[in-house]
Amino acid sequence: MRGSPLFLCLFSVSCWVNLMPSAGDKIFHFGACRVSMSMTEIRAGFTAIKANIQSRDPIRTLSILSHPHSLHKVKSSDRCCITYQLFTFYVDKVFKHCSTEDLFVNRKISSIANSFLSTRRKLGQCREQNNCLCGEESTEKFRQILANYEGLNVTSAAMKSLGELDILLDWMEKSH
Repeated sequence: MRGSPLFLCLFSVSCWVNLMPSAGDKIFHFGACRVSMSMTEIRAGFTAIKANIQSRDPIRTLSILSHPHSLHKVKSSDRCCITYQLFTFYVDKVFKHCSTEDLFVNRKISSIANSFLSTRRKLGQCREQNNCLCGEESTEKFRQILANYEGLNVTSAAMKSLGELDILLDWMEKSH
């Protein structure tokens, strides 16, 4: 058991490094929750596929995420809850139905989805610890987003929502 102290030391350092935000990570404040995520990585992935995804959107007159139910008017106390709902929406509804014939685009979508899944997990834990509840106004905003999404066929709605990812990312950075 001579190697045990060395193994313990390496294991401890590994755990510590995993808890620290990476160089490209930002800490976001969503109400009572603080979550680190790599916005640079997500933005780069989205920028690489944005034109491709948006060209697949057949309905340009409707927006799923924007006005009149804008995220920019969400109270700071509701940000934890609605952010969690939006990340769940993207993980459970959007990314599952965004497959293309282009492997590069699919890899970028998968990378973004993995980042969202990780962030949703962190938000969920924080939400439970801080007992974050959604207010009536943010609940109504999210209901409208779902109604906009469900008013389209699944594939069109998913591509449109992915094409509007910059709206969500901008909101997150402005409320940061």
